[in-house]
Amino acid sequence: MAKTAKKGEAKTATATKKLPQKKVRVRNQVKKGPHGGTLVVLVDDTPHVGKQGEVVEVKPGYARNYLIPYGKAVIPTAENLKTLEQYKIKVEKALEAKIADLKVLAEQLTRLPAVTIEANATDEGHLYGSIGPVEISKTLKGKNLKVEPDMVKLENPIKEANTLTEVPLSLGYSIEAKIQVLVVASPTKK
Repeated sequence: MAKTAKKGEAKTATATKKLPQKKVRVRNQVKKGPHGGTLVVLVDDTPHVGKQGEVVEVKPGYARNYLIPYGKAVIPTAENLKTLEQYKIKVEKALEAKIADLKVLAEQLTRLPAVTIEANATDEGHLYGSIGPVEISKTLKGKNLKVEPDMVKLENPIKEANTLTEVPLSLGYSIEAKIQVLVVASPTKK
């Protein structure tokens, strides 16, 4: 029966045959905010813009030329939001580990006896220079305690030898410690 089909029917059968479609690349469309700016999701904390994971509206040029190319923000698609959530979990775990390390460091610092620093001084006990955060940090690093100079919150530099001074330390993330620093005059060579 198929051989007895009319010529008109054969034409309609080929006309309904689907041709292969061109592959169209779907582009991530930039979403516009209520004020006409570009909506982006921040990958890292960005000063004056927002915190990590927030969807913020920024000027289009700022997003196009700085935030997106430098990896500080992404376009808010479902895939990017899912990836960002996984990234936030990793960052949070790393932050918890860092805070735990800082608490251990603070405990070690509080158990530490007075830190002794030698410096050149006059016979009356006045230092030729002064002892500041850099010298205190260097001495603590010599004892395998990772304290950076910006963590030492010394109000005034120490300028007198043979004095015991209490020095506050701010290790970060609201973790504080205090140490005792003893400055002694180094022996002079004659």
